[in-house]
Amino acid sequence: VVIYRLPRGESVVFPGSHCPSCGTAVKPWDNLPVLSYLFLRGRCRACQTRISLRYPAVELANGLLFGAVGWLFGPRWLALVMMAFVAALLVAALVDFDHQIIPDSISMGGCLFGLVFVPWANMQLGIPFFSSLISSGLGALIGGGTLWLVAFLHARMSVALGREFPHWPGEGESVPRPGEADYWLWFPGLGLGDVKLLAMIGAFLGPWGALDTVVCASVFGLVAGVLWGLIRRDLNAPFGFGPALAFGALIALFFPLHLFWLGLGH
Repeated sequence: VVIYRLPRGESVVFPGSHCPSCGTAVKPWDNLPVLSYLFLRGRCRACQTRISLRYPAVELANGLLFGAVGWLFGPRWLALVMMAFVAALLVAALVDFDHQIIPDSISMGGCLFGLVFVPWANMQLGIPFFSSLISSGLGALIGGGTLWLVAFLHARMSVALGREFPHWPGEGESVPRPGEADYWLWFPGLGLGDVKLLAMIGAFLGPWGALDTVVCASVFGLVAGVLWGLIRRDLNAPFGFGPALAFGALIALFFPLHLFWLGLGH
């Protein structure tokens, strides 16, 4: 519901779940994740229109992620906080895949949530609140700052080399100058939404988690970008980087690579 409605500017609360084809409200017993899809054989009870397989797939993926977080963190408040984190990653990844945007309500709202509730949840485990707050703050700065720096330098190098992009700076528009906000915030090939999403990831996972995410997302994004270009038969075909960032963040959460880099892994 969130993935479908949020980029369209619709409320995720009202109206309740309904068939997008006939508009019939979905009964509570027809709204059970995965199970209702199986019981209804993938069709709306009212109009028999086929329900996209994506609905139960997203429900199953989210449930598996919640289970993995519960297994990793146990019965702690931090588990609930991280469940919100993985749900936000799933939403951001699929919205970006569909529309090549990442809503601020997910990225910036999630960043604020992480900055507040990760230190609070860690405090319940005996970790000083302010040290955890500093870690989350540094994670957000390093995460967002790293990706912003890459995008900014790429933009400056592109201008210096005379590179042109179909979407940047846009038909009839000049390249942004230092005195303009777009000079600092508008880049070819990478949206500011990606920068904000990595800032959110850093708020939850801290500085090392943000760096782990950058490494994993870069590798995954390269592979996915080449495959996407081959599928579209255009290696310049644009695609959202959000799914790669989400994948990298999940790897950083469940298999923190920095522990092995620092010789702390087993």
